[in-house]
Amino acid sequence: MSLKFFTKDYMGIPSFKEGMVMLVDKPSTWTSFDVVNKIRFRLSRIVGVKRFKVGHAGTLDPLATGLLIICVGKYTKKIDTFQNMPKRYSGSIMFGATRPSYDLETEIDARFEVDHITEKDVLAKAQTFTGEIQQRPPIFSAIKSGGERLYKKARRGEEVEIKKRSIQIYNFEISEMRIPEVDFILDCSKGTYVRSLAYDFGESLNSGGYLSLLRRERIGNFDVKDAWDLDSLIEELDKIQEKVKLDVG
Repeated sequence: MSLKFFTKDYMGIPSFKEGMVMLVDKPSTWTSFDVVNKIRFRLSRIVGVKRFKVGHAGTLDPLATGLLIICVGKYTKKIDTFQNMPKRYSGSIMFGATRPSYDLETEIDARFEVDHITEKDVLAKAQTFTGEIQQRPPIFSAIKSGGERLYKKARRGEEVEIKKRSIQIYNFEISEMRIPEVDFILDCSKGTYVRSLAYDFGESLNSGGYLSLLRRERIGNFDVKDAWDLDSLIEELDKIQEKVKLDVG
């Protein structure tokens, strides 16, 4: 349950140590770890410990927005359970070019024709990306190789061999077409890189493709509609911190 509905103790302060889930709508340009650190800083001061346990159940890329499940206190033990839940995304793919990061984080490195792409082609190819498929994660990712994150190697221009992995695409729906850009709804398993899907989709159409927009709508039964706006959550935590100071004083 979220902080908004969590049972409070006798002082009217949420029982953070007992653990809870906070649903947060991550803003663009923030990393998932930025959000965790922002929340951890305040909870540590509220609870009165140096480093309170806080973690997230599934990374979102910096440019993506949407649902982050933040686990605090004893609920950090449940992170793996939440991470394994299916996820729903909405977003947009731009055809006709590629970028090393497979999204807007890096500049265009190649351009391709799009005049041959029809709406019929897009719908037909989308169906080939359902079920169990093999996918190669992008080099601009947080996967570790030799003890180091791949994106650090990528920024140094190093070449790394990345093996394909099996993922499940439960549903890949093209919701709107404005070729060379299309909007989509995606239901998928843990480990799916939507950026890689965008790249592979463009390649399947004899063109290029990259992710131009991404939002995580749902994880299991948790919905972004029930999530905190990050600024509002921080404001609420600051109020609780002030209350703790007054009660202690």
